[in-house]
Amino acid sequence: MSPTTNTTFDLTKIIRPNILALKPYRCARDDYSSGVLLDANENAYGPALTTQREGDLNRYPDPYQSQVKERILKLRGLSSTKNLFLGVGSDEVIDLLFRIACVPSKDKILITPPTYGMYSVCAQINDVEVVKSPLNVENGAYQLDMDNLFKTLKANPEIKLVFLCSPGNPTGTCLSHASIRAVLESDYQGLVVVDEAYVDFVDKEEGSVATWVEQYPNLVVMQTLSKSFGLAGIRVGIAIGHPDVIQILNNTKAPYNISTPSALIAAEALSDEGIKTMQDYRKRLIAQRGVLIEKLAHVKGTGRILGGNDSNFVLVEILDKDNKPSNDRAQKVYFMMAETLGVVVRFRGMEYGCNGCLRITVGTEEENVKMLSMLEKALAENN
Repeated sequence: MSPTTNTTFDLTKIIRPNILALKPYRCARDDYSSGVLLDANENAYGPALTTQREGDLNRYPDPYQSQVKERILKLRGLSSTKNLFLGVGSDEVIDLLFRIACVPSKDKILITPPTYGMYSVCAQINDVEVVKSPLNVENGAYQLDMDNLFKTLKANPEIKLVFLCSPGNPTGTCLSHASIRAVLESDYQGLVVVDEAYVDFVDKEEGSVATWVEQYPNLVVMQTLSKSFGLAGIRVGIAIGHPDVIQILNNTKAPYNISTPSALIAAEALSDEGIKTMQDYRKRLIAQRGVLIEKLAHVKGTGRILGGNDSNFVLVEILDKDNKPSNDRAQKVYFMMAETLGVVVRFRGMEYGCNGCLRITVGTEEENVKMLSMLEKALAENN
């Protein structure tokens, strides 16, 4: 099936008028980046450091980080760096999308619980109402309820952004490509934002939709170097979209949002050798995910492993004495493991469709062995 573009989509009706009219700050590096640079009031004698560091740290960084984008473009099979924006983690991308599209106290966003919590946090910060269309959670399916979603969109024409987390957090489940395509090809007039933070851990056919941005001007895909590349500490997030959307994000961001150290580390990770390392770690994590799923099934006091297991974590039910999912027992196990047994997992039982659940990140072989041992101990002492 070939993609059908939403022909009625008009970006100028989505972006706030003040943002469309914005004349972006023009920084010194937009004009010149070589020669004797006496244009940006930098410290000509260099950084006040006791050891030599890579990069011209006394100089403002490249505002658009062209080298990093070229390497992402090659990795993801995109056609132009004009489709790429870099942010200080995906959280900056999320916040900027609110700021360019949503008028405070007027516009709305749609989320599909259970989902990543920062969408709602950013909404509250930006004074934007959150509308919810829960996933179909029956038997841990965690897929879009299409009838409810379209009904909700129709009833709330103020919705400017639809956030679809795929693979989901905490669900660990990819949304079907057919369902994502249906939203993109509907008469919805806002931006559809697909959060692919965990996409590299998908080991089946329906993974990333990043290349779809060339057919769908209403699609923004978010990715990150925090997960599969193991670089949560450098805070580099990625937005992939139509060049017009990307340009608006660039116009709105702080001039030098990605630091030189972060850019240098990102470029190294995105080199051929860095990508091979990432792929090796990915393979090992997926293998360990399979081990965890197998072992957890035999731990007394655990129930189903929910979701599609498309991420670097598993979502497991903790059962009570009647073999029913129990938030009370799950919380006791969670606190005991963290405070007494030295293993920290995440209690997710208060999320919709996750009653009694712990979210367990896939660790190294040694970490997983210890986690399983401490989980059995905590369950035995909280029965």
